[in-house]
Amino acid sequence: MSSKQPARTSLITSLILAVGITLLVCIAAWAFFSIRYQKQRMIGEMVMQTDRLSNTIKLGTHYAMMLNSGKDIDRIIRNISRQKEIEYIRIYNKDGLVRFSNRETEIGRRTTIDSEACRICHQDEPPRTDLAMDARVRLLPTDTKGQRMMGLISPIMNEPGCTGNCHVHAPETQVLGLLDVVVSLNETDAEIKVVQNGIIGLAVLIFMFTSVMIGLFILRFVNQPIRKLIRETRHIARGDYSHSLDAEESYEMSQLAEAITDMAQQIENKQDELNKQKDRFRQLFEQVPCAITVQDRNYRLIEYNQEFEDTFAPKPGDFCYYAYKGRTEKCENCPVEKTFQDGGTHYSEEDGLTKAGEPAHWIVRTSPIRNEAGEIVAAMEMCLDITHSRLLENQLEEAEKKYYDIFNNIPNPIFVLDKKTLEVLDCNQSVENVYGLEPKEILGASFMTLFAEEDRATYQVQIRNRRVINQSRQYHKDGRTIYVTIRVSPSTYRNRDVLLVTTGDITKRLEAEQQLIQASKMATLGEMASGVAHELNQPLAVIKTAGSILMKKIKKTSLAEDETLLSVSGKIDTNVDRASNIIEHMRQFARKYDTRLEKTQINQVIANAFEMFDQQFKVRGIVAEWDMDPHLPAIMAEPNRLEQVFVNLFINARDAIEERGDLQVDGKNAKNVRIVTRQEDETVVVEICDSGNGIPPAIAAKIFEPFFTTKEVGKGTGLGLSISYGIVNEIGGEIFAKPREGGGACFVMRFPLKAKRNETYHSPG
Repeated sequence: MSSKQPARTSLITSLILAVGITLLVCIAAWAFFSIRYQKQRMIGEMVMQTDRLSNTIKLGTHYAMMLNSGKDIDRIIRNISRQKEIEYIRIYNKDGLVRFSNRETEIGRRTTIDSEACRICHQDEPPRTDLAMDARVRLLPTDTKGQRMMGLISPIMNEPGCTGNCHVHAPETQVLGLLDVVVSLNETDAEIKVVQNGIIGLAVLIFMFTSVMIGLFILRFVNQPIRKLIRETRHIARGDYSHSLDAEESYEMSQLAEAITDMAQQIENKQDELNKQKDRFRQLFEQVPCAITVQDRNYRLIEYNQEFEDTFAPKPGDFCYYAYKGRTEKCENCPVEKTFQDGGTHYSEEDGLTKAGEPAHWIVRTSPIRNEAGEIVAAMEMCLDITHSRLLENQLEEAEKKYYDIFNNIPNPIFVLDKKTLEVLDCNQSVENVYGLEPKEILGASFMTLFAEEDRATYQVQIRNRRVINQSRQYHKDGRTIYVTIRVSPSTYRNRDVLLVTTGDITKRLEAEQQLIQASKMATLGEMASGVAHELNQPLAVIKTAGSILMKKIKKTSLAEDETLLSVSGKIDTNVDRASNIIEHMRQFARKYDTRLEKTQINQVIANAFEMFDQQFKVRGIVAEWDMDPHLPAIMAEPNRLEQVFVNLFINARDAIEERGDLQVDGKNAKNVRIVTRQEDETVVVEICDSGNGIPPAIAAKIFEPFFTTKEVGKGTGLGLSISYGIVNEIGGEIFAKPREGGGACFVMRFPLKAKRNETYHSPG
């Protein structure tokens, strides 16, 4: 900075001006607000004094007004108006007529609504009767003597005590007149002028004194130290970093001197670090784990790092295409060429041979190198080795092909469904074997098209919420019905949430099961044959006896009494009906059926099953004990199949009791079967307990396995409990066995009131 620097650019001048202007504005603002405050305060005090004077006048004339004594009122007003600051005291009546005044010339003068005294209240319609203090005050124009005056209007309100012939007013009249007091502001203005002059003078003195002190301070503690710092920093500018500064004028200047000294030292240190970083970046360039080259516009190698040299063994001045690939001309798709053309960054993927003759793959990225003028003078090319990744990609493709082959050759159909729409996104070749559809026929369609239209809504909910759906009915392409087990697993497929659905064709298995169930029925009927034959013999014997009696009566040509004939005929008819019912029940039990869930009263099913064992139990001395809830709600089941369960359990109970032999408890027969039904929450419970030998703990876990039986050879197939277990489980229930107190076994079944399986299927065949 030159010592002859113009004043307008001098830091000292700028500081003095800035501080002076700021100080001037602050002191002027302080003086302005102080003067305004003093004016408002003094005027406010004058208003309060005038208001008190008005109240004093009203109180002083109150008694005279009550007596309607005009002389007393006039005397009071004249006495009060003798005070120096009072100019006018007027009393107006409600018609605007001046009734009393300290100046006789105004008495009897009528004022108008537009006058200053009336306009205050009459500017609103109707006139206002309650005005704030500031609304009742008015400043009058300066008179010929140059003095200001202030007037205060006070209403004279109607009071109940007003008396006199001319002074009685209607009760609804609120304001009887006005008291107008006008006072002089000469003394107040004089006081304001004194205060104003004092504040302005004080402000000027403060400004002058403060400005001088600030100027001296700046010259001593700012200007001189700065000039010294300027001289010393020029040594640093010339490269003399060891030159130290000394400024003791102030703590801040001393800090600034120390800071400049530190800056010089740091500049020297940074220069050393910059040289070290240059070496370090060069080292990084050489050791970075990717090949880097710098090429000119002729594609010659200007510079390259160690990685490039180790991989391709170039020579200085080689063309890049020769160093990389041994080519004699530029590559067709050259990212370096594109960088020189548009100055942008470009990518490519290349392959070639290393100096060892091994195949290599790499990704190329180029960027321009510019000079100070912004012109592209070279291009940097960075190559990232992806040989290992390419090998992994090839292995992944082979693995995908292998797993896709496995996917297509799995014997069960597999569908990939969109989780929201259930659209078939992919499927394997086994779909054609099971459904007769080629994959291209089902891709893009909804998986629900494989179901019957009336079942689609139900299965759509189950596929989204369940993992296994047993015995679902679907359709083959040729229209025939097939039954499958559906297994659902959530997964992801091409960044989409999907459901992997595997179906297994169980149509043939169901056919075999139905044949097995039918065979079991036949076996059960075979076991029941002896009991049924005994039960049929009894009614047939009665019929034969009754028929013999009738024949004898007819041969003797003598008619029996009417009661005898009626009784015999009734027995014949009853027993014939009984035999017909037994035979029909056996025919119904042995008939094949279509399995459809329907509302079923389980008490009625148990009663129907027991009809075939009623007489057998009686002949063997077995007592049936019933404890059935008559208000049991219906469950969803197939009555015919459920009846087979109870028939199997009654047969097992009968055989278990016979194997135990004669049972006597306290001299009484203890052969009994107890049948209990009840409701527990949302479940119907059925218990069938017998007093037989019970189930040994060693075989308790095996009794529901197919072909497992404890009966002698020829007396049991081992299918009854297994089939019963399957039937109960099929409708969502459970069955298990437990020991009975006092000996025997109890078979407990629990059926949900709301079926867990909504699907239906027809018995194949």
